[in-house]
Order: sequence, then C-alpha cells, then structure tokens
Amino acid sequence: MRDDDRMMDLPNEFGSGIVGVCDICGKRQAVIILQKERFKLCVLDFLNKTWIKSEKTPGAPAPLYRSDRIWFESPSLPEGKAPAIVLTPTKIVRHPVVLVTPDVFGITTTLLDAAIRFARDGYEVLVPDIGKTASVGPGHHLALRTGAQFRGGVSSRSRRVLSMVNLYADALSYLRTREMVDGTKSALFGASYGGSLALAVAAQDSRLAAVALAYPQPVVPADLGRLVTAPMLFVGGTHDPASERARRQLAALSGPEAPTVEYYAVPGGRHGFLGRDLPGYDIRLAEPAWARILGFLKLRLAPPAPRPPTPPTVTDPLRGSAPVAKAPPVAAGAPPTPARA
Repeated sequence: MRDDDRMMDLPNEFGSGIVGVCDICGKRQAVIILQKERFKLCVLDFLNKTWIKSEKTPGAPAPLYRSDRIWFESPSLPEGKAPAIVLTPTKIVRHPVVLVTPDVFGITTTLLDAAIRFARDGYEVLVPDIGKTASVGPGHHLALRTGAQFRGGVSSRSRRVLSMVNLYADALSYLRTREMVDGTKSALFGASYGGSLALAVAAQDSRLAAVALAYPQPVVPADLGRLVTAPMLFVGGTHDPASERARRQLAALSGPEAPTVEYYAVPGGRHGFLGRDLPGYDIRLAEPAWARILGFLKLRLAPPAPRPPTPPTVTDPLRGSAPVAKAPPVAAGAPPTPARA
C-alpha cells in the first residue's frame, strides 16, 4: 500500500461504498462509512450490507483534516491548469488559508510537514505540485539555482522565475475561492528557494495577512521586500551563509515603506534544518522553529477574540474615585427602611 493512500481521506457520506483503508483491519479494500461515528468498516457484500464481525467498538474521532489531489485553473500556464495537494480541516467553520510555495525540488518532506502542521491548526492549505506540472521543468530549477549562486540572488525578473511566481499567484487566487474558506485571511509559507518565490509572490499581492519564510535565498533586486505589505517572519540558522545574506537584505530596508519583519535566529542551525530527510535536520532546533511559525500565523490569521469591555465604576462625588456600594434591592411589599437620625 502506498503512503499517500493512507494520507488521503475519504468522503464522509453515509453508506458510501468506496475503496479505502478499514479502521479495524487496516487493509485497503471496499469499505462503508458510518456517518454518526465517522467509522470505516469492511464490506463483504455491499448490496446486502453484510459487515465483518469485530470485537472493536466503532467510535473513532473524526480526523482533524482531509487531503486530496486536485487541479486548479492557471491562466499563466500553456496547459491552463496545474496539479496540487489540498488539505482541508474537518471543522465546519470558515478557515484561513495558507499557500505553500515549493522550491526547486518540488513537494519535499519539509513542505508536507508544514502543510500537515498548518492543517491541524485549522488552515486550508494548498501545495502546488510543480513536479507534475508539464510547463515546469529543469530549466526553471536551473534558473533558480544559477541566480542564487552566480547572480547575487533569485531574480524575480527572470522569465522562468516569473512563470513560477505567476503559477503560485494563480494557486492563491484559487485557494481564496474554495468553499468554507475566509479569503480575507491568507498567508504564504516557503522554505529555501521556495521562500524566495514566496517573497516574490507577496510583493505582488497586497491582500496577504502574513508571510513566513524559512531560510530563503537572497533575491534580485535586493529591495524586493519593500513591496511586501504583509507582516513577515524570517526564520534562519546562524550557520547558514545564504540565509544570512537574505536576512541582511531585509534588514537593510529602512524608511516609512520598509516591511514589518520579525527575525527568529536559530543558534547553530544550518540550511534545511527543518527537513527531516536533510543532513542539516535537528529536531531540537526544528520543533521550536515550527512553534514560532505556527504562533506567528495564529496571531495574524486567527487572533484571539477581543475582551469584553470593563463595566463602568460607580463613584462617589464626595470620595473621589472610590467605588460606591449599591444598596440591595427592596422586595416588593416590604416596609420602607427608616431614615437615620
């Protein structure tokens, strides 16, 4: 059984006969869904609804999110559409949205880890699958890498880089139109080259509420961040020269149009310290960084409800601001209190 088969959730329709993973035996076969308990059972005979016998009691809780592979319209591509993975929280409320921008290696474990963490926190997440996009090929990857290594940074004016930026802009537009999402609360997340692309997308979109960048590469022009109107979080390791150059680019921007940037320096962190399959991964550094990213998004996309107003204090004009105790209410029909001499 493939890992993505277990990751993919199933439609929650009562009595739907589908192929999926049984909650009891763990095998992929024909199953039927019980909507009340959100439990999937094996189906021996779907027409007669004869279920397998089991000593286990149904009642597994609903998953926090469901995932699916979709195609979204992208006018910037010659084929007019692009594949993606979308993760949707199961809670029936309007969700803020987060677009994850892949880097030159496509959907990596870092991006899948990020998407799952965001979905579990209640965000609708979209990850474009550029590895399966026909118009994106080795030339785009080469344009990103050569720009960062030989031209001072990822060039946002490069034709191939601009095509990826437009692709992610189309993905963000589609994500804002999905059902049960709050299009007014949207954010970007990118790591490494994907962080540079996220910065380029944010420079063209004034509707974003937050942008989180993990050890991005430098960009060209160096003042591209001046066009970003949303608050940004920059997460980078102290042992990452490329990320340090990108941090200095943002820190050098000053004036009334300078972006609002929070910096989170990871002591001893190397490039790719969030990727579980990369040499620089360190769980002692990664988990606090993920907590900082999630906290930043929560503050910008799901702020706490405002506190109720404080009731006014009744004051005595003769005693200044000291509160005056109110007399207890008089019951109906009770004799009046005699006045003191």
